[in-house]
Amino acid sequence: MYFFDSYAIIELISGNTKYEKFQDAIIITNSLNISEVFYSLLLKIEEATARKIINQINFELVEITPQISMESAIFKFKNKNKKLSYADCIGYICSIQNNLLFLTGDKEFENLPNVEFVKK
Repeated sequence: MYFFDSYAIIELISGNTKYEKFQDAIIITNSLNISEVFYSLLLKIEEATARKIINQINFELVEITPQISMESAIFKFKNKNKKLSYADCIGYICSIQNNLLFLTGDKEFENLPNVEFVKK
């Protein structure tokens, strides 16, 4: 099972063929990633259409606990030489804490453990 980061969800919505094998998977993510995906949609389409797309997806949400928040900050600190957003760090730690592979196309995660990296 996978934790879908924002990038993976956006690519799935966009119909990227490299994400076809994940189209029937349960989209496990957190509310922060949904916010990023919704914002990405708003940049391209009207709000009503963006809401419709988001509401059609059956997300399974992972809670962002205080422990995950602190571990995410430590992960970001240890990788401060990379351009990692807090959302990505939180998602990565969520995946580890919930025994899920972190599904992403973000090159900063390409060689990290517990990552299913899908090239562009």
